[in-house]
Amino acid sequence: MENNMLKKVWSEKFKQVPETLQRIREVRSAATAFNTNIDAVLKIKGKDLEKLAAKQKLSLQDLERIEHTKLLAPSDVVKGIFKCFKNGIAEEWLTEDKAIYDWMVENLGYDRLQMGGQGGIVANVLAVVGVQKVVAHTNSLPKLQAEQFLPLKNLVSFDEKGAEKPASEIDRAKDIPLIHWIIEFDKGDEVVLDGQKFVCPKSNRFIATYDPLNLKLVVDENFVKALAKDKAEYIVLSGFHALTEQNNGVKLQDDILPVIKSWKEQGSLIHLEIASTQDIAVRKALLQKIAPIVDSIGINEREAMDILEVIGEEDLAKECNAKPNSVNMFKALFKIKKHLKAPRIQLHMFGLYMTLQDEGFKISPEANLRGMMLAATVAAGKAGTGNINKAENLLWAQGQEVSDIGLNELAKLADYVKSSDLLETGLAAYEGFELIALPTIIVEKPLTLVGMGDTISSLSLLAAR
Repeated sequence: MENNMLKKVWSEKFKQVPETLQRIREVRSAATAFNTNIDAVLKIKGKDLEKLAAKQKLSLQDLERIEHTKLLAPSDVVKGIFKCFKNGIAEEWLTEDKAIYDWMVENLGYDRLQMGGQGGIVANVLAVVGVQKVVAHTNSLPKLQAEQFLPLKNLVSFDEKGAEKPASEIDRAKDIPLIHWIIEFDKGDEVVLDGQKFVCPKSNRFIATYDPLNLKLVVDENFVKALAKDKAEYIVLSGFHALTEQNNGVKLQDDILPVIKSWKEQGSLIHLEIASTQDIAVRKALLQKIAPIVDSIGINEREAMDILEVIGEEDLAKECNAKPNSVNMFKALFKIKKHLKAPRIQLHMFGLYMTLQDEGFKISPEANLRGMMLAATVAAGKAGTGNINKAENLLWAQGQEVSDIGLNELAKLADYVKSSDLLETGLAAYEGFELIALPTIIVEKPLTLVGMGDTISSLSLLAAR
């Protein structure tokens, strides 16, 4: 079937999205943990990058000599930006050096402040789509942080005395603001270094993080006590990617395991966002300790490759890096699923979402597809409008066609898994697992990409009802 006909088939399916959005409002409660911070968003141009490199006296050879993915000097900030700009990829590098934070304040600045951290972003998303009560974990909640929460009564956190209040109204004045830089760049922009021109192949971002509390997984005990008394239907976990081995990142995971297990025993459905975990020891521990006990996991292409590298699939990781198409990424998803034994894993890539889950998982393939279609629509709305802080932006992309890129990738995947129905239904069986695959709506010139993966993963799961 030609793409024009397939677009009509998928347009019919996407007509369910408004009804799915209504249904998500039946969710009684959700909680998000652990990382919430403030994002300082900056759109950087190729010319700006050239100036930063010149100011740091960095040659092209210097920029391409990357010996670590941490911010140990201001030059590392420039190296990270250039790497992501040149390759059109997203990465997050961390620092604990306040001098580098001060350098970023002075030399980068920002265009605007917004909610940051998977926990905070997902809390806002779930509240605005209408989940009846969203409990947000915050280890720092001064007024500047509170202002990044949507002013909604169904979105709550805890003040310094442990009282539950709308998160936007809390001011824990003694807490310090935690600020991350989200440095975005555009597809097609150019940077010229040492006479060589590099064209950015895909709009994306580089994240430079200075965050002493989330780097040490500081937990608000009031949040833990509240969930012990009143369980959440869903819990979305994240923030482990900020840990480092030198900061006891492995032990910190051991310390929080009993809490996560208690939530599981209460009957909460737990989803883990892997995120870009640069510290290999922390990444291994996350896969060995926390990933096996959750119900659902969310990853993107880069995170899938990171996982492959530490589960003995280095060759496949290289293959995916060279050609991150649907077939290679599905091979990655399949290997990861079998290794981690997580009941459900979702991978979102450019133009296509894929979910692989155990046969008979508590959420049916059809329900998963509905959730993924809502997520695709809302994610496109976020990209097209710049934010989904207003309910009217949620369905901004409703009625737009799925992309040719997504359909072409889905066709390759259908051939690989030998399912003639997958291209039209989005559903297939594969070696004892249920596969759900969705071509998505692509916004050519997105106004933002921050929190896109978190939005996709959380909505795909909670809207699957």
